[in-house]
Amino acid sequence: MIDATALHSAVAAKGDLLSTLRMSTAGESHGPAEVCVLEGMPAALSLTRGDIDHDLRRRQGGYGRGGRMAIESDRCRFLAGVRHGRTLGSPICVIVENSDHANWTSAMSSDPPVDSAATAGRGTRVTVPRPGHADLAGAAKFGHDDIRDVLERASARETVARVAAGAICKRLLQEASVTVRARVLRIGAVCRAESENLSDPYGIDWEAAEDSPVGCDDPTTGEAMCRAIDGAAAAGESLGGVFEVWCWGVVPGVGSYGSLDMRLDGRLLGALGGIPAIKAVEIGSALMNAGRPGSEVHDALVPAQHGGKQFISRASNRAGGLEGGVSNGMPLVLRAFMKPIPTLTSPLPSVDLRTMHAVTAHVERSDVCAVPAARVVGEAMVAFVVASAYLDKFGGDSLGQFLGSLGAYEASLEERGLWRRS
Repeated sequence: MIDATALHSAVAAKGDLLSTLRMSTAGESHGPAEVCVLEGMPAALSLTRGDIDHDLRRRQGGYGRGGRMAIESDRCRFLAGVRHGRTLGSPICVIVENSDHANWTSAMSSDPPVDSAATAGRGTRVTVPRPGHADLAGAAKFGHDDIRDVLERASARETVARVAAGAICKRLLQEASVTVRARVLRIGAVCRAESENLSDPYGIDWEAAEDSPVGCDDPTTGEAMCRAIDGAAAAGESLGGVFEVWCWGVVPGVGSYGSLDMRLDGRLLGALGGIPAIKAVEIGSALMNAGRPGSEVHDALVPAQHGGKQFISRASNRAGGLEGGVSNGMPLVLRAFMKPIPTLTSPLPSVDLRTMHAVTAHVERSDVCAVPAARVVGEAMVAFVVASAYLDKFGGDSLGQFLGSLGAYEASLEERGLWRRS
């Protein structure tokens, strides 16, 4: 007889160990720091604080950001896992200190209050939840009577740690000749004209996207996005939008169709969907594909030649680089749909948890629009998932071992005519 309890435990344990690369984060928005621990990164990867600080600066920028970013100057420190500019193969611990914590030392103290004066210094309890935020759901889940116990961790400030981890993953992917970039397609009602060519990442002006205050590669659309943000700010409103992440240079065969938790599409959808305020994620041209017949959706396979050798190629990339939960050698292309920030300077109706009376929602300092910053978080999460899937497939305790396994696999693909690095 099969012991169902033992079987369930075995499956659960296997699921815990499936991914070679593991990330965990800690920290509150106004606490001392945001912390990231990244475990499973091979030894001997060249890594400096500058590699991480670059993306931390990108996350801080963007038109429509609030006053918090004027206070913070995000810079990282390594607490473990890196020595003399190289990873050790042990867990990497990165800390980014919160400058604004100096204004919240009493309110966010970890020590219990010793008297009534100390209790008063902890600040007024927040008892009015904001519609659209985790405030009410979090208070219900944990039994908190002060919503600050929820909002401090539910804040998007936590994504600082994710961006730090993603920057380390980008360094590994760089060694594997894989690139991750993102751009903003939409803010509010202002939308960049989309192209159905999802095959050529070099057809996008990525430097223009970096130079844009809203992360859009089209200057005219970018200016219109800035005007929309200005209008929303004047009206006490907030705006959401859409960003697009590209990841190219990925070999075919990363991920698996064999088990649901190893499907690369599911892992990517979950990683992007787990970013605060992201409510939908699209792979390739999935939204349009849903209304088309199959003959206009699936990417035809065609023969191609290079250097006198034949290869199999694709005429299009509507699948966004993924088929059956596995990378197919084409660029991974994903779009994330972000709702407007839930904190409004003209707040919506709410209910005070103490009195159960109708009031207006609590107001925290917030952004008008965070889509440009969210695109950087999106890059980080895609980099983490792809790096994790690469390590799952190619392994290696050191960078040399990892690259040796990857190189042998790439050579076998080229020999069989299944893929070639362009």
